[in-house]
Amino acid sequence: MSSSHIFIGETIGTAVLILLGVGVCAAVTLKGSKAKDAGWLVVSFGWGFAVLTGAYLASGVSGAHLNPAVTIGLAIKGGTEWPDVPLYLGSQLLGAMIGAALVWVAYYGHFQAHLKDEAVIAEAAAAPKDAPGPVLGVFSTTAQIRNTVQNLGTEIIATTVLVLAILTQGLNDEGNGLGALGALITALVVVGIGLSLGGPTGYAINPVRDLGPRLVHAALPLPNKGGSAWEYAWIPVAGPLIGGALAGGIYQLAFA
Repeated sequence: MSSSHIFIGETIGTAVLILLGVGVCAAVTLKGSKAKDAGWLVVSFGWGFAVLTGAYLASGVSGAHLNPAVTIGLAIKGGTEWPDVPLYLGSQLLGAMIGAALVWVAYYGHFQAHLKDEAVIAEAAAAPKDAPGPVLGVFSTTAQIRNTVQNLGTEIIATTVLVLAILTQGLNDEGNGLGALGALITALVVVGIGLSLGGPTGYAINPVRDLGPRLVHAALPLPNKGGSAWEYAWIPVAGPLIGGALAGGIYQLAFA
């Protein structure tokens, strides 16, 4: 697989994944959206469909990792060359930032209306000093209850499940993988993780899913946007990376 294929596939695939995933968060959060307050079920299925679409687009070009945790897991398994890992990770981060920026464009008027609403401004002013900004939850994840060990553990556990489910695809088919069906299975696993394990932290399970949009939130000229909660930002990066590596190790011990 050439470097250009990796760059193009991972950038476009991750951009679409984040566009649709962060897009569903914007849809259920922002004032004036027809999907306002649609709820967690919509968010969980929205992210699942986002994964399905991004993976389907990129699978024939780059293998559709779209997630540094998946790339690390595949490298430990032996399915990805270690020299290609930095290119995968850089392309995924770029794609995540592009996707988040496109959500801002698509919902520009809604961001303006939401952040200039008097009730939102008053709520933000009354919140604790270290509270996330009013629309940070559109872009990035945060813990409902801040507990470093629990939050990190939740991300590790959830990502291990995701990556192990990906690494074991095709074991019942002489190791040939599942093709397009694999993207559907992965999407359903993401939905399941969201419904089962998403409550504590918002289930990043993908370092660039959180870091890319968080960087965009910090850079965008959003009025009254508040902080980007950088003190928490290492958890949805470190947790999924550890989970991906753990899944790769489990695969080598149990399935290789």
